[in-house]
Amino acid sequence: MKEKFYIFLGPPGAGKGTQAKYIADKFNYHQISTGDILRYNVDQGTELGKIAHSYISEGKLVPDDIILDLVKDYLGRFRGQANGFIFDGFPRTIDQAEGLNEILQENQNKIDKVIYFNVDEQTIIARNINRRVCPKCKKVYNLLVKPPEHDLLCDICQVELLQREDDKPDVISDRLNVYKAKTEPLIDFYKQTDKFVEINGQLSVEQVAIHLEKEINGI
Repeated sequence: MKEKFYIFLGPPGAGKGTQAKYIADKFNYHQISTGDILRYNVDQGTELGKIAHSYISEGKLVPDDIILDLVKDYLGRFRGQANGFIFDGFPRTIDQAEGLNEILQENQNKIDKVIYFNVDEQTIIARNINRRVCPKCKKVYNLLVKPPEHDLLCDICQVELLQREDDKPDVISDRLNVYKAKTEPLIDFYKQTDKFVEINGQLSVEQVAIHLEKEINGI
């Protein structure tokens, strides 16, 4: 069966990562987050990881060409091992989107659907402020919509949950500004194709998942 490729697009805190993991687990897809790929390559000390770390260590953004090389390398290593790939929060710029198209075309592949999670700014801020992460197993919680069973302890590890630095109010504001300037233009970019699908990301996690399953199943 030919592999499928999906892009989950939306602002930080729209629920892309949560839904990508759910769909990936249920339908046997690889979830591609550039943050995860960067961390893996840096931790493993790969050549690409060393190059990326040289930027990260100086507080600089990793250039698009390095990000695209990392994605291409990941696709090369995991092709044929699942039903396809979900790009979670990638691409982030039009240049990255065009680069991704070129990478896929090299293997006669293409994006099957771009799913945009539409969530208003007030909800985004509230979700990010209330997000917590287990420092041990990395499970993500949200005190509003997906709280832990007991206080601020991870359900699995029973250790205290932490708030990431980039989920604090002043950082969230900066992240949203970057998103509006660099990533929002992707909405119009992909709307020009017949692959663009918009989902109401304000719905509950369960309701969003139902809509996503219909899109994945072609209903």
